[in-house]
Amino acid sequence: MGHREDLLEGAKRCLLDKGFVRTTARDIVKESGTNLASIGYHYGSKDKLLAEAYIALVEAVGDQWGADLFAGRGEAPVRSVERFHEVWARIVDSFPEARPIWMLSFESVLYGDRIPEVRKILVAAQRQGRAGLVPMFTGDIEDETDDAIVESEGRLYATLLNGLMLQWLLDPDEATDAEQLTAGLRRVIEGATGSPA
Repeated sequence: MGHREDLLEGAKRCLLDKGFVRTTARDIVKESGTNLASIGYHYGSKDKLLAEAYIALVEAVGDQWGADLFAGRGEAPVRSVERFHEVWARIVDSFPEARPIWMLSFESVLYGDRIPEVRKILVAAQRQGRAGLVPMFTGDIEDETDDAIVESEGRLYATLLNGLMLQWLLDPDEATDAEQLTAGLRRVIEGATGSPA
């Protein structure tokens, strides 16, 4: 690996250990075996590096959710209650292991005024996150997903994900699981259409 990759890996470890606010440039340099000048050269700033490291951590978790199984295979888009359940089951199963990453999400919200550059980058990345969620539920190819779908269904999935993250962080024993989420969806469909889902 080169300095750029070493810095990214070191920043990931620092984030998981110390979070956004407590991680210093010197922490990253020590963890990555690089030097302070490398941060500016490769990333522009410590905050930009931390934001990229966080996005990489989230993307790795998303890969565990089965995006590779569901998206981009050239199949006709398929939306089904069964697929909805399967994706949420994978997401919920990942929560215990991914807890440190979701804590970082809430740190970026709570302390965003102390890390404005990080917050700005993460806000800009939200659309990319929504676009990445949609294919898991629909079978669409991410780069070909219609903007209207990303801005409607993608927002719905992101909102559900953020709510579930908060529940799992507060009380994993009482947090909503995939069965409950799917049962709720079925009731909404039945109420809206008058026919069972």
